[in-house]
Amino acid sequence: MSAAKLESADAYLSHLATQRKLSMHTVAAYRRDLQELARLSGDKDWAALTHFDVRRFTAQLHARGLDARSIARKLSGWRGFFEWLGRQGGVSANPVEGVKPPKRAKTLPKALSVDDAVNLVAPSTPRAEANAPARLCDRAMFELLYSSGLRVSELSGLDVHYRKAEAGHPASLGWLERENAEVVVTGKGGKMRRVPVGSAAMAAIDAWLTVRQAPSDGSNALFVSERGTRISPRVVQMRLKAHSLAAGAPVHVHPHMLRHSFASHVLQSSGDLRAVQEMLGHASITSTQVYTALDFQHLALVYDKAHPRAKIK
Repeated sequence: MSAAKLESADAYLSHLATQRKLSMHTVAAYRRDLQELARLSGDKDWAALTHFDVRRFTAQLHARGLDARSIARKLSGWRGFFEWLGRQGGVSANPVEGVKPPKRAKTLPKALSVDDAVNLVAPSTPRAEANAPARLCDRAMFELLYSSGLRVSELSGLDVHYRKAEAGHPASLGWLERENAEVVVTGKGGKMRRVPVGSAAMAAIDAWLTVRQAPSDGSNALFVSERGTRISPRVVQMRLKAHSLAAGAPVHVHPHMLRHSFASHVLQSSGDLRAVQEMLGHASITSTQVYTALDFQHLALVYDKAHPRAKIK
């Protein structure tokens, strides 16, 4: 880096540390990004860099294997530097303006296979232990997560039945309707929806209700912790993690994975994307369309394993 370029970079980093009060770790990250830009630009001064130069640098970083998120961060740092440099009169235009990072690869939500999901939620403990209240509660929760694709917050917010607002207690936002084999939940954006509950989940809930103690916090919670209060999403996560490890699940299982598994398996069986959207409570079908990719993954796996021509390399 030339003396003039180094001086400008150091002045900007000093501005970040003293004027904007950024942490030393953040300033160090900006320093590395500017050093990268200096290496890429070679002998060119800051003022000589153009929009096309920065696009070329972005392509070089991408070809080097840098992921889209890291490139976006570098571009943001460079953009801020040239904005500051422009205010100091060092450049007439920001060469980073309008340069976009490569598109990030969309990561598909992880879902269990049908067999793994069924084995996970089915009782696998000795009968005496399986009938313990905590185990019955766990089984009912896990069955319901997989049966109805609920978010963990929706699950923990369920009441045994609808209750109007009373002194000290708001009206139910989610509740079980046993006679209809449905749950009513309030999802994101306050959107309320009804979701069917499968027979296995209903049987597990019925078994839990035979031993459930009235909550000590005065709530009408369907699922109650060992302390007698409404169970929290965090406790559900920890219990599912421990259960999946004990059951020998092939991957780390969290509540949202059961939601993904529900959506993927229903779509594989029915092909009805709109119905899956309604049951998941997605405002836009675009959010649900990711499961069509999961479905294709399933089909491709079956093809690779079963089709004779797929095995020819």
